[in-house]
Amino acid sequence: MHSYLVAVVAVLAAAAIALAAVEVAHRLIRRWGHRSLLLTELAEHAHRSFQIAATVLAVQFAVRFSTGYAVGAGWRKALLHLLVLAVIAATAWLVASLLVVIEDTALARFRVDVPDNRHARRVRTQVVMLRRVTIVVIVVLTLGVMLMTFPAVRGIGAGVLTSAGVVGIVAALAAQSLLGNVFAGLQLAFSDAVRLDDVVVVEGEWGRIEELTLSYVVVQIWDDRRLILPTSYFTSTPFQNWTRTEAALLGTAEFHVDWSVPVQPMREELRRVVESTELWDGRVCVLQVTDATGGMIKIRALVSAASAGALWDLRCLVREHLVAWVRDQRPTAMPRLRTEVGDGAGSLPRHPAPHRPASRRPTDVELPDDARLFGGSDDGEARSEAFVGPEEPATPHP
Repeated sequence: MHSYLVAVVAVLAAAAIALAAVEVAHRLIRRWGHRSLLLTELAEHAHRSFQIAATVLAVQFAVRFSTGYAVGAGWRKALLHLLVLAVIAATAWLVASLLVVIEDTALARFRVDVPDNRHARRVRTQVVMLRRVTIVVIVVLTLGVMLMTFPAVRGIGAGVLTSAGVVGIVAALAAQSLLGNVFAGLQLAFSDAVRLDDVVVVEGEWGRIEELTLSYVVVQIWDDRRLILPTSYFTSTPFQNWTRTEAALLGTAEFHVDWSVPVQPMREELRRVVESTELWDGRVCVLQVTDATGGMIKIRALVSAASAGALWDLRCLVREHLVAWVRDQRPTAMPRLRTEVGDGAGSLPRHPAPHRPASRRPTDVELPDDARLFGGSDDGEARSEAFVGPEEPATPHP
């Protein structure tokens, strides 16, 4: 009984000393870590795991050195084995916490709440994927080390290693889909094909990459639905990434109107509309006739915005205003079906020319060329050069 009491007192004392030492270290780190992000993260996220690991290790040493082999050999052996398993698990938790602290400290250097955050989102995606892989590896190694503490498992270790090739082939065939998704997730993280917060179009749905894991990707659709896809989908199926290089986009609003529509006044109205809203980023404002068949003409208004959300609202605004403009200012240009009655010798009726105000703009004012997409402005010229192939060398004439 005296030996048992000594063991209990030793265990309690060791646990108390370990808890006190960890608490002192925690307070010192918090006091010194006001100006250090690493120490702050360490005090916040690694305190509990460090406390558990130190306590379990202290208890394990107390039991080992306060009990003799002759007293309670059976329960002592079982208790020490249980404490060894607890030490392994607590150490793995501590290592995982330290790695998470290091990753969070690295992520804090890359802000995603700034306009140009493409590099930051790329780094965040890669770090998040590495974190998941690291945790999985730590869990697998911890389970392997814990199993190797059992003599029966160590005894069959040689046989397991001998048949590891066959087991590996069978496991690979059985988990082909899972492994494919895992490797696809790593490929997505490091190939920069898709990142967290990227705006994509998948399965006909427009949304944002909300979560990227080793096995699946969560896309937050514009109406707050979630589309969950396997990571292998993004390596085997074409999809649109609207923010791979930058967030600024171009968008269209198309109209089918009558041939009598005055294109230039409609172009000027488009310019007036986009200049009156903060949704337009000032880059592109073009109105062009893209088709003229079937008794009507197709007019396309092309505008630009700084983000996908602003572009959607801008397109709706342009569509709404130009529809109202055609209805109120040019009702004769509304879509119509013509039927000619009589012989073909009669002349077609002519619409009266629209009334123009007496005051005209000064001739010395240079109007923006809103009729050209590939030219007419610095942005248009740059876009034109992007779609021009390399110049062929001139062939000398004999």
